[in-house]
Amino acid sequence: MPDKTSISQPQQGNQNLPSLYYTYYQSPLGLLKIGGTDHYIAELSFVDNKESISYGEPGVSDIIHQCTEQLIEFFNGKRRVFDLPVHQEGTEFQQRVWGELLHIPFGKTISYLDQAKKLGDVKAIRAVASTNGKNKIAIVVPCHRVIGSDKSLTGYGGGLWRKKWLLQHEFRIIHGIQTLF
Repeated sequence: MPDKTSISQPQQGNQNLPSLYYTYYQSPLGLLKIGGTDHYIAELSFVDNKESISYGEPGVSDIIHQCTEQLIEFFNGKRRVFDLPVHQEGTEFQQRVWGELLHIPFGKTISYLDQAKKLGDVKAIRAVASTNGKNKIAIVVPCHRVIGSDKSLTGYGGGLWRKKWLLQHEFRIIHGIQTLF
């Protein structure tokens, strides 16, 4: 089943910026901050320090509520595909890189080199890796599925231990291995 999540393009010249709301979800990997508007998710990040804890207006839009519900399903092994509107500000290249992440199937991995090839420029491997590192919507935009060409776990904003956990979680679900957190 194709991933229904897609990266929206930035709106040019919009002076009426939407209100940003946020909430927190205690996941098996620690506290997650979910931020967005009434129309899309703009942030899904791990909170490891108190400086990360506030911006915008506390509250839960329907989209943030849907994101929380889908994360619960994901962590319970009941969801493989997220169906959420997401939006990240970025260049055209960054939008393409993040969009390509959405095509990596649940439980599969690709290398940064493979991702650069899919984008049509093998020389852009470092730019691809850098852009993946700027992904603000963890898990839903699955940059955790990109690994080194030698199959090593490299770079993940939430920490390599979380990347390893997420990949193992998806592997267990695909292979029907039950675990308790």
